Amino acid sequence: MTALSRAIARPTPVAGFGERSPLHGLERRRIGILDLAAQSVSAVAPAAAATTVVLLVAGVAPGMTVAAIAAAAVLSFGVSRTVAQFARRFATAGGLYTYTARGLGTRAGLATGAAIVTGYAAVAMFALLGGAYYSTYLLAGLWPGLDRPVVAAGAILAQTAIVAFVLVRGIHVSARVALVVEALSVALIIVLLAVLLAHVGPIDLGVVLAVPRTGGEAFAVAAGAVIAVTAFVGFESAATLGVEAVSPLRNVPRAITGTVVISGVLYLLAAITQVAGFDALGADLAASASPMNDLAAAYGLGGWGVVADVGIAASFVACAIGSTTALVRVLFSLSRDGVLPARVGRTHARFGTPAAAVLLALPVIAAVPLLLVGGGVDMRDAMHVTLSVGAAGYIVAYILVCLAAPVFLRRIGEATAGAAIVSALAAVALTAALVAFFIDDTASGGSSLAVVGVLAAVFVVVVFALRRRHGPGSIGAYDEPVAAQVLGGVPSPRPPRDG
Repeated sequence: MTALSRAIARPTPVAGFGERSPLHGLERRRIGILDLAAQSVSAVAPAAAATTVVLLVAGVAPGMTVAAIAAAAVLSFGVSRTVAQFARRFATAGGLYTYTARGLGTRAGLATGAAIVTGYAAVAMFALLGGAYYSTYLLAGLWPGLDRPVVAAGAILAQTAIVAFVLVRGIHVSARVALVVEALSVALIIVLLAVLLAHVGPIDLGVVLAVPRTGGEAFAVAAGAVIAVTAFVGFESAATLGVEAVSPLRNVPRAITGTVVISGVLYLLAAITQVAGFDALGADLAASASPMNDLAAAYGLGGWGVVADVGIAASFVACAIGSTTALVRVLFSLSRDGVLPARVGRTHARFGTPAAAVLLALPVIAAVPLLLVGGGVDMRDAMHVTLSVGAAGYIVAYILVCLAAPVFLRRIGEATAGAAIVSALAAVALTAALVAFFIDDTASGGSSLAVVGVLAAVFVVVVFALRRRHGPGSIGAYDEPVAAQVLGGVPSPRPPRDG
């Protein structure tokens, strides 16, 4: 018998392992790189963002839309590199919430949890509104006299039912559905953009690639960059599937960074096409109800515009699936950490999904858009508010995780100057851009700051109340090897978590 055979037959006992992971119940090590990429891509929803967010950026930074989107791409890439510092070292279902807790402690972790939950929930609401908006827009072309609020409400309920079904059935179903929908939508958008560019003809680079020359223009670009960042938010959501992923320390960082790069290229192409197209027509991009549709009609491609709108509506559904998938896993992690009630952390016995968190989140996500539509709020205004609130939540979470990364790396003895510089620059730039956005939005009569202020006040009280219950290091559970996975592993009792 060889030494290896003897070691396998009579392994040396290794103590200190638990009988099960703190995040037990999820379907572990079943998701490949394709499904991870599908999660991040669907949460980002590039097909929908390539048109909708470009339009919103044009309203905030007219004349410098491409510059604002390019700045957002650079910022998002810096954040993705920082998030990857955590993702390549441990797997979790809490994503940014767990990362920040491991770097900066309980209070910062809870603050990040509140911020990212707000971001995921608000963007899911935005996606439901966006899907309803484009569905109503398409149907109105066939039946001009339809009751738009009723149709919009029906579309929101239908989308919610789809999201509930695929989330409960499992990540394989939700990721594959989202991937197919988004891949087809992106393909349609890319073909339409290429055809439009061919019809537009020579591009005035001075208009398309305009850069700020005054303080006011730089301020507008910063504000527009915050809106443009919302086109990328969700790229980190693959991190919430770390427990369920195959080779998570390798595949999760790849999915996160790759999503930012691919989305950035598509957004720049979409922005250049739309800015150049409306400039050639002498029209105002920010005043368009559906830029791609308007350009297609203007250049004799009306049928393509309708097809693109179908793809955009479907992309919003994929975004709702991706954002809610990430949201329910953060809620699941908060429950396992004792922050939320234990029942929120229950998983489906057959599908291994956080079904209890789905049942908690979806009614709220659907109720807000329904109330806004039923209350007579213009759907574009409702989309702007929900997207702005979601952007604030995401960006606050991104800032905190960027601050946490150097501390975490230094604590484990793996700090590098490059990682510290990237995370510091990203945190400073995101903070400046967020302040600029709120100033610009308030000056133009927007209500985003007021809504965010109310939510922030509530969360401050909640975070401080929870901080009193949870001592240092009491939150931030991540997936750990268990005794059954280690040769000679012996389970040992562990003290219960606080709270």
